[in-house]
Amino acid sequence: MTKYEDLKGKVVLVTGGASGIGASMVRAFQAQHASVFFCDIDAKAGVQLEAEFESGAAFSKVDLMVESQVTRWIDSVAKRAGPLSVLINNAAADPRIPLGETSVSEWDGLFARNLRAYFLTCRAAAPRMGSGAAIINFSSITVHTGPANMSAYVATKAGIQGLTRSLARELGQRGIRVNTISPGWIMTERQLRQFVTSATKRMIRKAQCVPDLIQPSEIADVALFLASDASRCITGQEILADRGWAHS
Repeated sequence: MTKYEDLKGKVVLVTGGASGIGASMVRAFQAQHASVFFCDIDAKAGVQLEAEFESGAAFSKVDLMVESQVTRWIDSVAKRAGPLSVLINNAAADPRIPLGETSVSEWDGLFARNLRAYFLTCRAAAPRMGSGAAIINFSSITVHTGPANMSAYVATKAGIQGLTRSLARELGQRGIRVNTISPGWIMTERQLRQFVTSATKRMIRKAQCVPDLIQPSEIADVALFLASDASRCITGQEILADRGWAHS
């Protein structure tokens, strides 16, 4: 793992940090000696992850669809730790639902979870950030590949890219950078349990330029880079972390 000395002591917030890519990012930033505060709705997994560390990572149960919970969490972190250095919006749901079977409530609920939550965290965190801070929003390769039966999910992820570009312009005058990571198909425990079969793995390897399956820790490495001073000239951009799938 690359060492980013400038991340030491930085205050880092990670949403959806109890498992999958989120948990890998919590571990990666804690290993860089950042002060990591992560939230999730899965309290059991969050407490278990927090217990891995003697210090440097603190879990809070937060429902990102509830504005008051988001505001309370970010306020409490700022009061406890001081100015915020990095906000990583990672939490999301990715249901597979055909268009004709998607209800209005399901559509609205997914936009609230996947897009409105990013607005709420950015709005609450930005006033507590100074020059050199970074916001990292997670989108998805699906914006480029457009898979069937995921129209609501893909629409939310496209919205995240628009949010990123506009915020990069708005917050850039204060020295705050805003970028997007769009992962390919990542081999998290949930993906392997629910969606990834042997046939899926063959399809992924064929679609990617480099066939190796992507692990959560590799996405965490991209987040470390975008949070660090090594990427200080990068803002308003989308990083496709997909081993060249969208390129092909």
